[in-house]
Amino acid sequence: MSRRIKRTISPGDRAKDRSKDRSKDQTKAGPGQRSRKPDERKASDRPPSHRGPAKPPRFTEPRRNRQERPEPAASRPAKGESELPLPTKVQTVVVTADENNMRVDRFLEARFPGLSFSHIQRIVRKGELRVNGKRADSKDRLEEGQSVRIPPLRLDAPKGAGVLSEAQTRTLQALKEMTLYEDDDVLVLNKPAGLAVQGGSGMTRHVDQMLEVMRDTKGQKPRLVHRLDRETSGCLLVAKTRFAATHLTGAFRSRSARKIYWALVAGVPKPKQGRISTYLAKEEGEEDTIMRIAAHGDEGASHAVTYYAVVETSAQKLAWVSLKPVTGRTHQLRAHMAHIDHAIVGDPKYFNKENWALPGGLQNRLHLLARRIVIPHPRGGVIDATAPLPPHMQQSWNLLGLESDRFDPIENAPEE
Repeated sequence: MSRRIKRTISPGDRAKDRSKDRSKDQTKAGPGQRSRKPDERKASDRPPSHRGPAKPPRFTEPRRNRQERPEPAASRPAKGESELPLPTKVQTVVVTADENNMRVDRFLEARFPGLSFSHIQRIVRKGELRVNGKRADSKDRLEEGQSVRIPPLRLDAPKGAGVLSEAQTRTLQALKEMTLYEDDDVLVLNKPAGLAVQGGSGMTRHVDQMLEVMRDTKGQKPRLVHRLDRETSGCLLVAKTRFAATHLTGAFRSRSARKIYWALVAGVPKPKQGRISTYLAKEEGEEDTIMRIAAHGDEGASHAVTYYAVVETSAQKLAWVSLKPVTGRTHQLRAHMAHIDHAIVGDPKYFNKENWALPGGLQNRLHLLARRIVIPHPRGGVIDATAPLPPHMQQSWNLLGLESDRFDPIENAPEE
């Protein structure tokens, strides 16, 4: 067995050797060449023991020392973002690239974890928050480089992943029972009919409030990506991270998300497959707000497009209809079906058929289900979630002899 012998060299000898090497290099260098400095060694000058192996090893460093794969830039909060001190005086901040296109309320939630929804709405409503010197609405979207004036804020203590109370534990369990799909970024809930998505006057329980129990250690809670009417059941998409929220809301804006709804309607639409295209505008009433069919150019009118297909009928009195909204206007499907004289059964706002009696055994509740949602996943791949019929619709299907596993022809409708 060979043995390596370590030779000791004094500092003086080492200096002499370096001096000799420099003299040799200067002698070898031609007129148009500069001499190499002692530190400028080529790879070929290195001792063989320093050369890399012909084939890279499987791991270039021990597993325990390897750093985790960094998150995409969009998922990382801006520097110091989650550690901002309590703002006791007016301050002005600049919108970063990661915050581009964020809603004002989401921007404040991200910058100041623990800031309550009601406090955000109050400072926006009073005009205390300004963007480039102008008043802003909580739903306005910010652009990179804009200046945001932020008034003194009152922050609630961030709710980390501590011990939950008995009521919070029940809420968390209810969310788990509603879950159709979940991963680190995305949550798809099967919202029951009658549960509101967001709060309103006198409303104490809604999905947005329930999500409080899912706040992480930084105080961030899952964000709603879209909404469903209170009486509509089915697939509700929720972003668990800011990174996911940005990508999913972008997918809705670009119409990359595909949504399919099921409804039970009065009568049988003719033709059995078609396209509804109208303008819708909000009409404020004394007690309620509805969407009315409007003309192009009317104040507040927005274009709305829906594809429909009859899946199965019950005599000529009722039809199971599958719907694919291309746009996402308020009450779009309900207003469109009433517009073609086939209002959705149990709709308290848009059912306008006179002398029409509800068949025996059917509950007088909105028969509308957000059946399926298909949307690109923020980190690649596709989210495809399907919700079952809610109890009152399942009862109607059973009474009418409708087969819920029939082929759904709306699959072939254009995406537009």
